[in-house]
Amino acid sequence: MAHLSGLILIDCPASALNNAGQQLDMVNRERRYDNWSTIKKVETRQGVFPYVSAQAFRYWMRDTLRGVQGWTASPTFREEKIAYTDANPILYAEDDLFGYMRAPGGGKEGADALKQKWAEKKLTEQEVGKGDKFVALTRNSPFKVSTLISIAPLKPTEIGFDYGTMARTDDPDYPNPVPYVHEFYRTTLAGLFSIDLRMMGRFYFAERTGYRHLDSVRKALAEQHKLKLYDDGRAYELDLTARKQRLTQLLEGLAQICGGAKQAMHYTDISPRFVLLGVAKGGNHLFGTSIGATQDGKPTIKMAALAEAAHVFQGDLLSGFYAGLAQGYLDEQRADLQKQIASLPKAFLGHPVEAIRRVIQDLDARAAEWLA
Repeated sequence: MAHLSGLILIDCPASALNNAGQQLDMVNRERRYDNWSTIKKVETRQGVFPYVSAQAFRYWMRDTLRGVQGWTASPTFREEKIAYTDANPILYAEDDLFGYMRAPGGGKEGADALKQKWAEKKLTEQEVGKGDKFVALTRNSPFKVSTLISIAPLKPTEIGFDYGTMARTDDPDYPNPVPYVHEFYRTTLAGLFSIDLRMMGRFYFAERTGYRHLDSVRKALAEQHKLKLYDDGRAYELDLTARKQRLTQLLEGLAQICGGAKQAMHYTDISPRFVLLGVAKGGNHLFGTSIGATQDGKPTIKMAALAEAAHVFQGDLLSGFYAGLAQGYLDEQRADLQKQIASLPKAFLGHPVEAIRRVIQDLDARAAEWLA
């Protein structure tokens, strides 16, 4: 069971990439100001840690992947209080890699009316089980991401406040400009991700939450597409070429990633300035201790942690380590990183995009081993 481990650093010189709405009085939990939006942050005794939620990170990836050639985004459907994707990993790479939960409520109009709406939106039908209720479909996401969080705490006084006004009005009843305020920060965000390579392109139909990927409708579709049975007949699987293609597209999305809030005011390039990637057996992440921070909050690459991971997991590694460091970023650490990478077997160092695409290149030759 192989996993691809990844770590990324995003440089935020003056940013507000993910926001939490109106500013609150943290004691009384009441709105403190009108027209004041705050960043998402964790407030601790050490200071304030700005962060980007995992949901936002996944949204950036989903949105970027729509521009990657061959990627198949899943259609979505909204009922009154719930929304879901098509939950069809056979047709849609997005449902395969990002997982899903489709548990229709039936709505006020009933199941038949809901089925008709699905047909109009070209969504796949869904099996009806006991009590005339739709069978719930759930799939754990093979693509897992962490919160993107500041590598070091900021003091409250280090959180910026941008005061602005909406003054383009000629309404005589409201002659004064409308003031507003939003927070922003200067830091480095670090995040981890992992891709369960064994589960990619493999779809179970067990009576178990997270593993009821297919109902009878989708099982029939799997037969129609001539998918082979897998794991003693408990699942269907796409062929190796299709599974490799989907992983390639996901990695290409990471290489092209863009997004984030407040881009019109605080344009922040969210493409990673530093990445670490590696493939190994098991689900233990390879790089969780590889980044730290100096006393002044700047990122530091922990060379000893890389060497330790290479040693501890040497029997499980299915690839070398792929490191990407953009020129102009952490240049004072480049020589030490080059020396460390040179001491590791099969390691690669280049620009972050080059590192990601080297993984894609090696996937061509090692897909049968990595995706076994």
